[in-house]
Amino acid sequence: MNILTTNSHKWSQKTAAILALFIGVMSVFAGSKVLLEIDIKDYNVLVWLVLYNVVFGAISIVVAYFIWKNSAKAKKLTLLVLAMHFMVFIYLKFMSATVASESIEAMIFRTSVWVLIAVLSIVIPKYLNKQET
Repeated sequence: MNILTTNSHKWSQKTAAILALFIGVMSVFAGSKVLLEIDIKDYNVLVWLVLYNVVFGAISIVVAYFIWKNSAKAKKLTLLVLAMHFMVFIYLKFMSATVASESIEAMIFRTSVWVLIAVLSIVIPKYLNKQET
């Protein structure tokens, strides 16, 4: 086993976990402020979307733990979060007439970060594992 490959694998996993933790904490914190009316927005707020963001923020924190521990559950959970964010983005972009552009932009950001998390925690380790064999 090549030490460079092993270290790269760990680096990519740890980076993915830190990103997942960061976006999870950010979503819980920002969404909770809106739900508690500490942060009042000057645009249409969809309460279901804020609740979704808080719930998936908490799930993101759990996923970050599983990625950090290199758990077998990490891949499925990462793909679940990515797929949910993508589906909500599609709904907001093409099917919701009442959504604010800020909400769409925030969902694009979340989806993009989760694409990066998936690449770092699934794609790169898979590629590096193939290089070791």
